[in-house]
Amino acid sequence: MADATITDHHAVPPSRRDMLYLATGAVAAVGAAATVWPLIDQMNPDAETIARGGPLDVDLTPIQPGQQIVVKWQEHPVFIVRRPPEALKTLREPQLLARLRDPDSKAMQQPPYAANWSRSLEPEYLVLVGVCTHLGCIPNFFPKAGSLPGVTDWPGGWFCPCHGSKYDLAGRVFEGVPAPYNLPVPPYHFPNPKTLRIGENPTGQTFSFGDVTQL
Repeated sequence: MADATITDHHAVPPSRRDMLYLATGAVAAVGAAATVWPLIDQMNPDAETIARGGPLDVDLTPIQPGQQIVVKWQEHPVFIVRRPPEALKTLREPQLLARLRDPDSKAMQQPPYAANWSRSLEPEYLVLVGVCTHLGCIPNFFPKAGSLPGVTDWPGGWFCPCHGSKYDLAGRVFEGVPAPYNLPVPPYHFPNPKTLRIGENPTGQTFSFGDVTQL
């Protein structure tokens, strides 16, 4: 199946740190395509951070409502989405919940502090490890309702082009697809309103990413 995501690859000079990228998919965008942009330099982790697998700080300031960025943490792609109010409203609609395999996040695919209706510490920001729970492919972001070609009742979310698994805008897997579990949520918190720290729990929490049911 063709990948509908438009990707712009840029060469990275050898002297620069590992490149990440900014994947933008506006909820109000025309059509299904999400555009990939070079990541802003300050979001690149240094070599020491990557080597020790430590927490990664991400500046949330550039992310507009309806956009997704993708960063690398412990060699995993991590999706960070700023969900607008209209997208959040859909997450508790009975029509959507009836189509999901685990709408209440009962499987251990997230920390206890993200086992809620939004699967997040703060509803506006969703943080997911972007690896399909079927065979480990990276799903594509189709945030706008109706934006997935060939799917008339698409509510917005992620589609895996490898075998057709689908996830909603909380990373919850749909019924009737190969993937058995919701997309995992890594440990994270917000040290300040504009910074996301991936790989570190909020104070008093002890969740380990190794405890997830399936990556």
